[in-house]
This record gives sequence, structure tokens and C-alpha cells, in this order.
Amino acid sequence: MYDRFGRDIRYLRVSVTDRCNLRCRYCMPTEGVEWMPHSAILSYEQIVRIVEAAAALGVRKVRLTGGEPLTRKGLPALVGAIKAVPGIRTVSLTTNGLLLAEQLPDLLSAGLDGVNLSLDTLDRAQFAALTQRDELSRALEGLEAALAAPGLTVKVNCVPTGSNDDQLVPLAGLAKDRALSVRFIELMPIGLGSTLDRRTEDEVLSRLEAAFGPASPRPTDPLSGPSRNMTFDGFRGEVGFISAVSHQFCNSCNRVRLTATGFLKTCLQYDHGVDLRSMLEAGADDAALRAAIAGAIDHKPAKHHFCGQREAADERRNMNQIGG
Repeated sequence: MYDRFGRDIRYLRVSVTDRCNLRCRYCMPTEGVEWMPHSAILSYEQIVRIVEAAAALGVRKVRLTGGEPLTRKGLPALVGAIKAVPGIRTVSLTTNGLLLAEQLPDLLSAGLDGVNLSLDTLDRAQFAALTQRDELSRALEGLEAALAAPGLTVKVNCVPTGSNDDQLVPLAGLAKDRALSVRFIELMPIGLGSTLDRRTEDEVLSRLEAAFGPASPRPTDPLSGPSRNMTFDGFRGEVGFISAVSHQFCNSCNRVRLTATGFLKTCLQYDHGVDLRSMLEAGADDAALRAAIAGAIDHKPAKHHFCGQREAADERRNMNQIGG
């Protein structure tokens, strides 16, 4: 499925909830937020219908996100239903890991292919300060469970914000003896992220090379996201960088997002897209869904302007409301 700029859109990120059991500083305000009522979010049946329409147009990879997706009941059933959709090759999950160890057996039985675990520090006190919850041990338990699962692709996602500078090398070091990828994701100026410091790819890489020596590039799976992958001498795994601000990759973007409320969002910065939930509730058939998705993707913006002036159509919601 190609947009008007010739980008092949094969990757759909699906938010199943805005709720989360952590309160990361770049995602939610300290005082919390008012959760959307369950009646306002897509049912699993509605999500599957949208995935079926997207798959018919060429989407091949689905990632389930939140909030924290494992806080929504019955997620393994959704994984199984999406995995059974013709054309879908990969179903993966982004999670903070707190509920992963207990739910992983059912997720694997349903066909889950990969887990991305969000982890910004290995220091307990720092974890509690960043997430406002003293839950590092549960996150690490989830990571170890994922690493022990045969055939499961495991990635660790870290957002360098300046407050975790001392943890960048230890986090990258997780890939030294383990078959995983540690990715450093630049903080994007969306919602609360616009008020915090960030570290660029070049700044992080400089720290890593000082610790591990020169980095060597690694090939990238075209079905994956925009991560620039590399490794270091003696490493079993790899390190990746997703650097939307300092190394803009809009010309190769292959993804769109479906929010928990059913809005197909074509670019993280803008509120452009189409309300698919309203169409489903109005009785739209599969052909109409496909046409709406194709039309939205055809108008996917050429690029973001995170380094420029704000515009009227810029996204103003927090990340838990958009989908990570």
C-alpha cells in the first residue's frame, strides 16, 4: 500500500488502551489523567475488522501498544485473532513488562512474535523517579521471561532524557551477552515530551563508543521500523537508534497508527487521519473501510516539522492517548 510519495505502508501500530500502570514523566502528568471509558475505545472485534481491511491493502506487521496493552483483559485472544488475518506476518507487543511474565505463556500460545520492553534505567531508585512506581524488579522479571521464550524477538526500548545519562551504557550492555536489541529512541516533542530534555543519537553513540569501541553497522529488516542498527566487538546482540528529530527518516516511514478510540493517525506529529470507529458504528462495509484507510494513507504528510514552528494541525495529546 503506497502513499502519494511512494512510501510502502506495511506496518500498523494498534493502541488497545490509554491506561497504564506506570506514570513515566514524558508520557503522563504526575497527577495522572482521566481515563477514557471502556465504551469509548475499540472492541477487539472492531480492531480485527480494521486489521483485516489494512491487511487487504498491504499491511503485514501489527504492533499492539497502549498505554500499557497488558492492562486490557483478554489480550492473547486479540493476538490470536490478528495473527489469523490473511496477509499478517508478524504480531508484536510493546510493554513496560510489569505484567509480562504472567501473561507471556498465553501470548506465545496465541502466536506472539516479538516483545519490545520499555526500560529507561536499570537503577531501582532512578526507575521509581522516572516512572513514579517502584516496580523495576517486575519489569526485569518480564524481560527475563521474554528472553527465555524460544523464537521470541526481544527488544529493549530506552528514551534518553538527560536524567538517565548514567544508564545508557549499562542498558546497551544488556546486548553484550544476550540475543536482543537495545534501541535508543529520541524523545519527540509530543505532549509532555515537548517540555523535557533529550539526548540525540550522536550524543548517545559517543557515550557507547567510549565504553565499547567503534560501532559496526548491522542490516535492517525492511518490515521493521526505522531503527538504524549497529553492534560492537564482542556483542551477541545489537544496538539500534530511532532518531526522528536528529536523523529524520520521514522519507522511508512505513507505518500508521490506530488509536484506542479508532482514529487512524498517519503521522505522529499531526492530527491528520480518519475516524474508523465512527464508520464501523455507522455500518460501513469492508470495501468502505479499505477505501477510507487507503484515502488517509494517500494523504499521509511528507514529513514532520518537530524542529520548526507549531502549526494548527499539530498533535496536542499525550503519548498514552495516541499510542506509543
